[in-house]
Parts: sequence; C-alpha cells; structure tokens
Amino acid sequence: MGNRLKNDVSTSSPQHINMLQKITSSDVPSKHLLHSYKRSFNGFAAMLTEEEVKKMAGLEGVVSVFPNRKNKLHTTKSWDFMGFSRQVNRSKTEGDLIVGVLDSGIWPESESFSDRGLGPPPSKWTGTCQSSSNFTCNNKVIGAKYYRKIGKFGPRDLQSPRDSDGHGSHTTSTVAGDEVSMANLYSLAQGTARGGVPSARVAVYKVCWSDGCHDADILAAFDDAIADGVDIISVSLGSFFHRRYFRDPIAIGAFHAMRKGILTSTSAGNEGPGLASITNYSPWSLSVAASTIDRKFFTKVLLGSGKTYEGISINTFDLKSEYPIIYGANAPNVSAGYNGSISRYCFPGTLDSNLVKGKIVFCDTLQKTGPFFAGAVGALMQDDGPKDAAKSFPIPSSYLDPEAGKEIYSYMNTTSNPTATIFKSYEGPDKLAPYVASFSSRGPNLATLDILKPDLAAPGVHILATWSLVNPVSEVQGDDRFVPYNILSGTSMACPHVSAIAAYIKSFHPTWSPAAIKSALMTTARPMSADINPEAEFAYGAGHIDPIQSLNPGLLYDADETDYVDFLCGQNYTTKTLQLVTGDSSSCSGLKNGTAAWDLNYPSFALSTSSEAFNRTFTRIVTNVGSPTSTYTSVVKAPTGIKVTVIPSVLTFSSARQKLPFSITVEGKLNSFMLSASVTWTDGVHQVRSPIVAFLVA
Repeated sequence: MGNRLKNDVSTSSPQHINMLQKITSSDVPSKHLLHSYKRSFNGFAAMLTEEEVKKMAGLEGVVSVFPNRKNKLHTTKSWDFMGFSRQVNRSKTEGDLIVGVLDSGIWPESESFSDRGLGPPPSKWTGTCQSSSNFTCNNKVIGAKYYRKIGKFGPRDLQSPRDSDGHGSHTTSTVAGDEVSMANLYSLAQGTARGGVPSARVAVYKVCWSDGCHDADILAAFDDAIADGVDIISVSLGSFFHRRYFRDPIAIGAFHAMRKGILTSTSAGNEGPGLASITNYSPWSLSVAASTIDRKFFTKVLLGSGKTYEGISINTFDLKSEYPIIYGANAPNVSAGYNGSISRYCFPGTLDSNLVKGKIVFCDTLQKTGPFFAGAVGALMQDDGPKDAAKSFPIPSSYLDPEAGKEIYSYMNTTSNPTATIFKSYEGPDKLAPYVASFSSRGPNLATLDILKPDLAAPGVHILATWSLVNPVSEVQGDDRFVPYNILSGTSMACPHVSAIAAYIKSFHPTWSPAAIKSALMTTARPMSADINPEAEFAYGAGHIDPIQSLNPGLLYDADETDYVDFLCGQNYTTKTLQLVTGDSSSCSGLKNGTAAWDLNYPSFALSTSSEAFNRTFTRIVTNVGSPTSTYTSVVKAPTGIKVTVIPSVLTFSSARQKLPFSITVEGKLNSFMLSASVTWTDGVHQVRSPIVAFLVA
C-alpha cells in the first residue's frame, strides 16, 4: 500500500485494472476490482485466486498483497477520575478540530451528538455525509460514510452510517460527545456524560458490521479520512493475530496519516493478560491499554438459607422474590447428546430447557447466553477468572468467586428445595484503581521487540457512553432492554480517552507533530504499580494518562517521516519497498543504512536480550517546549541488577524549540524475565519521565 504517486489524482483505477489484466485470464479485469485507494495513498482491493495472488505479489511496484481479513472491535466518571474536570481551560480553536472515528457507525440522534452552540464545519473539511431518509449529519457529526466492499450485509446490518451495534456511538461520544446531564443505565452510573473535547467535530467512518471489520474497508476509510481533513484518527479495533507493519491495514493507514500530520490512536486489544498479545503496535501510532476507574458494580445473591454472597455484574434487574435453583450439571440436554460434565458449564444448547425453565441455574464458568436461551430466570456463575470488569447479561446474573461457589454448591446439595434471588447491582469503589484490566493485551511488541508497547494506559473499565437504540443492553438478541447509554469495558473504551486528549493538546499546539503529541502524553503519564500488574510496562507502558500535565510536557521526543523510514530500513525493509510506500526517493543505502529500533527517537526505552547479561546504549534528542532558558537534570530510578548512565546528565537550553542530544547506557544482569527502571528529566517544574525495560527473549 504505497503513497499516491505524485501528480496522480485520478489514474489509480486504470493503473490497477492494468495490473489485474496482467495476472488474470479474464476479458474484463475490472470485474475483479473492488476498490481503488487513491485519495491519500495508492492501492486496491480485488477478488483474486491463490495463483493470481502469487502473480500479483511478483509484479513490479507491489509492496504487499494480503487477504481481506476480518478485524474485531476492541469493546462520566472517567474524566473526573483523571482530574480532567468540566472546568478545564479550553482552547478557542477546539471547535475547529475534527476527530475521525473508524468504527461501527453512529446513532446521530443521541443527545451526545447535538450541535447546539456549534457553527458550520471548519473550512478545511472536505469530506461528505452519506445522508439518507433515516440519517443526516449536523454541525457536530459533520461527516459520515460506510464501507462494505464485499457487498454482502447481514440481517442486522443497517446499510448506512447508522450504528446497529452501539460500539461506534460509545467510542465517538467518549471522544467528543456533548455534555448530557443525568445520563445513566437504569440509574446505574448516573451523572453527566461528556466527551474529552465536547466542542470538537466528528467524522464517522463505518467499517465494522455484524461479521467484523474487513481490511479493505479499513483502508478505504483511512484513505478518505486523511484526505477529508481530520486532525486525529481514533481506531478501537484490531487484528486477531500479529502482522508485519505493511500487511496490517491499521499500521498502513496510520503511516500515511502520520505523513500528513495526523496522529492515529489505537486500542491495544482485549486478549490479556498473556504476554505478547498486543496487535496494534506500529511506532508511528499510539497503542492504548485499558485501566480501571474508582468504580465497580457488585451484585448480591440471597439464598433461601438467609446467607448472602456478592459477585459482580451489571445487573439492572431485581427478581424481588426467590426462585428454585438448579445446578447445570443436573440439567443436561440429553437429547442433544450432552451429559452433566458438559452442561455444568451452561454453554448454549447444553441445558435441558424443561429442567431449567423458571429457575436460577448455577454454572461452573462465566456464560452469557446459555442459561438465557434455555429459559432460566437467572444465573449464578463461579470460577477463578478475573473479577475486575463486570458484564451485562440478558437475565439477572452474578459472577462469583470459587469460595462463594463452593458454599452455594454445598447449600444446593444439602437442601431439599434450594432457592435464591438476585438483586439489582449497586455501585461501589475500586480502591486499587487505576490498574490495568486483566483483559487488556500485553506486550512485548513481537514486530519490533525493542519498541515498548503498549504506550500508555487510560480508563477502559465500566465506561458509560452513548449506545445504539437497536442493540440490547447485553448485546444478546431477545434481551428487550434498549437504552440511549450503556456501560462497557475494553481497550476500545480506553482508546477514545487518549484520542480526545491528543485532540485537546492539538487545540493548544496545532503545529506539533503526531510524535510530539504522543511524547507529551507518554512522558507526563503517571507511574503505575507492578505490584498489581506484574507484567509492568508490558501492561501499562509509560503509565496512566494525565490530561492536564500532558498539555505542558517541558521536553518532547519528536520524530518525523524520515525517522520512521530510517527505522524501517533498520527493520530490513528494502529501498524498493520503501519507495513504493512513500512515493519518494527514500533509500536504505549509503552511509546511514537504517536506524536500530532502540535509536528511534521514542519516549521509552526497551532492551531485549537473549542472555542474562546485557549492555546497550540508546541515543535520543529532546526538544525544549518549556521555558526558553532552562536546565534539566536527569534522575534515574533503577533496581538492583540494572545500571543506567545518562550522558550528559544535565541539559541546558538557551532558547525555545532548541534540540539537545543525550545517550543512555543500560547494563546489568537479569535475574528474572524483566527489569524496569526509568529516567526523568526535571527542571523543577516539569517531570519528563521515560520507562526503561530490559527483558529476556528466547
């Protein structure tokens, strides 16, 4: 997926048809062409056989060929929890900012997307609105398009930018939703719902449908968003697996966005807590982990014996009376071939409806739909899985720990007619917050081990935001609760928090590059604790986002396209590939044959080693954006086993925007999988902190 050829505005399609002519036997090669990307970069999507794919990959001018795979969506109080109140200082230009959101669409009638007080769209906006009889834009939602290159729609898909899922409305309102008082989910999480930049405009690019989010659609949306004039791109979706940078549509799109001065913020993924589970990790984009806020939802269970237990869920129901309780193992769907060893888990189809109908079913794992489809009135579930993020269920439910489960099981076995009831959830504090949620994908970054990912963490647990009125609360068909606001958890919820603060920074510093904004966010992040998250920086990166401090970072680790090209040369990309991507004379030959990953001017430091002993020197350049005349001193924090030397240890600036270099040598011996340290540059006002990680690889 290369850069659009210079002076080539409208010839991409003929060029693409000509390429198809060379590798297909068809008399009409254009019938294979699904879409030409020609607004911001050069490429196309086509229907090809395996043999034709091989031929295409061998053609002159082809960077990469990859299948149109599906990607997945990564699914109020959070802003106040971060210290970002409604009264924060706002730039007069916030209303000129445009945030592009690639997601499942938008519910435009939501009060969060009201355009009250907003004038016409900024003059830089060149995008469009695919309006129809049931969808219109306004001065808040200034653009909306949908993409479906395969042409087939599911029964629940709406063929417009309208959101039939809810995910896109949720993320978009988190970025830039207007203030809405008394927002709640059946009185839970009640308060003022608002986005981080409520005066900003949004452009919606619907790429996700009931069957996922396809590569071809994601690329088409990036192509349009870059050309339309957006300032920030927010992408709360990702791949099912790891990919090289130029085989990943999000990395490709983000690269071309970066070249135009647009920062792309992405979600880390929801495959944690296993290591190396992160799938959005390009160094030119932001990768955001999900952290908790000081709010949890608890659901009490009362047994007929009078004993009470407390689990977690987001339960808007109240049974009000007691019902018989039955163990899933005692209600197998024998006619379908299941026995108690399977039905104990309550998977869909494994329970006998005649036995569980009208009862509360007790299950030995977390199960969202099985009891509901079997006709149960409620569900109690127990296992040793994480209890840091509550979910919604289509029937009254509570998710309990094994100790409570053991006692409930004992009660059922020793009582002739066991009964129970499940109460509506209540809100309580999470005193350990913030910490990274168990589901949040972890590093290291398998594409480039020496680039630390994720970059930072932001609120992504129990977030109340706008919802689609055609998808139930639990997202299970048959649930009859349809609401304007819903509570979700996921790195999808964390990403738009960072997208919003990136836009907030840009409103004050419109000339800052994507890398500069990223640096400001990372170096001002609050340190987090490895006591709660043993994966340390592989869980939270530089730490927890601090919106207020990020506006005035003091120093920046800046980088531009040239730096990333040098980085790619160091990653063994060839000159030919680079020139096809960039559309210019970028080269990997000469005196500087690429930059080692650890020398990219990144705001963090990662050192992978195959031996216990390690020694590496990193080079960096910082730009002064604080006081014109200032002196910064380096402060190192390092545990036993790692030595960090900074040269020079003092940086003295004499003017604004002055750049000064320094080096850091990290040496020591690993007595465990990883060691964490940090270096902070301080002038007494600013604390410019960067994490340092050394870790073993096989």
